[in-house]
Amino acid sequence: MTQNPIIPETPSAEEYGADADQGSVFTSRDPYQLFEEWLTLAKKHEINDPNAMSLATVDQHRMPDVRMVLLKDLSGKGFSFYTNNDSAKGEQLAANQKAALCFHWKSIRRQVRVRGTVDLMSNQESDAYFAKRSRGSKIGAWASKQSHMLEEQGALEARVKEFDAKFGDDVPRPPNWQGYVVDPLEIEFWVNRPFRLHDRLVFARQPKGWVTGRLYP
Repeated sequence: MTQNPIIPETPSAEEYGADADQGSVFTSRDPYQLFEEWLTLAKKHEINDPNAMSLATVDQHRMPDVRMVLLKDLSGKGFSFYTNNDSAKGEQLAANQKAALCFHWKSIRRQVRVRGTVDLMSNQESDAYFAKRSRGSKIGAWASKQSHMLEEQGALEARVKEFDAKFGDDVPRPPNWQGYVVDPLEIEFWVNRPFRLHDRLVFARQPKGWVTGRLYP
């Protein structure tokens, strides 16, 4: 029997409303620790994908591009996600190894912005994560020519059937599917305050460590 997921209680207007003052929210001088605290809070209130983040890149014409992806890990290396190397974002990151991220948690009226350089994960790290995915997701990674035009209606379904028949239970990682890590140079924490006098704390990475400062709203 399938059980219904537990949906977190919706926060009250008094806690996170537009006119609410959330008090002291910058509880750590370590940006990674502070981010983990905020993400933990978001997981209690965001019904869908609290780890969703916008990923901004630029193309060969210096035109900005943005899309939503899922944060899969935060470590000393940075913020990690996975994608098809042949996708638009994969090609753009190959040409320009810089990106920006934005987490927006509407339920708690907070956001985090990240800017930094981007590195590819090792094949071993990508293999390890791919192995944890469901078989359907693994087949989908093989079947989808991500960001490319569909040749005709039904082409994707045909490719799913093709790779479903090709592989048994052990589906290997496609060579063009890999993990990326955004190594932050700057992380900004934003929290809603009454009358749009929002509070912004920015961490800038320097050779000797993180330097903090406050920004006007």
